[in-house]
Amino acid sequence: MSTSADWPARRQGSEDPSVADEGDDAQARRDRGAEPWALFEVFVRARRGLSHNHVGSLHAPDPTMALQNARDLYTRRQEGVSIWVVRSTDITASSPDEKDAFFEPAADKIYRHPTFYDVPDGVQM
Repeated sequence: MSTSADWPARRQGSEDPSVADEGDDAQARRDRGAEPWALFEVFVRARRGLSHNHVGSLHAPDPTMALQNARDLYTRRQEGVSIWVVRSTDITASSPDEKDAFFEPAADKIYRHPTFYDVPDGVQM
């Protein structure tokens, strides 16, 4: 009987059919240790016609598992009709400290405001 100490050596070069071959990638993952799971942000739409709202975050190895975990964690009482999961690293956001410079170009477009237009006399508002 073999011990756990000689297991990696037995597995790598073994021709013994009782030794399961999991593939080189499985052995490589074990050699370098567990990979950290990605952080996903979760958005849930409560009812049709409403927008998705951020409800929290979770860790998962891939988007499919993140979606399943989000369903189990954030919609346990049938309160959602749609779920989005997005890797946190894929989200780009503006900085609150730069809000004046970032949103300034929108302020100089007076045609976006209804005060720019003259309303004809016959139109009721």
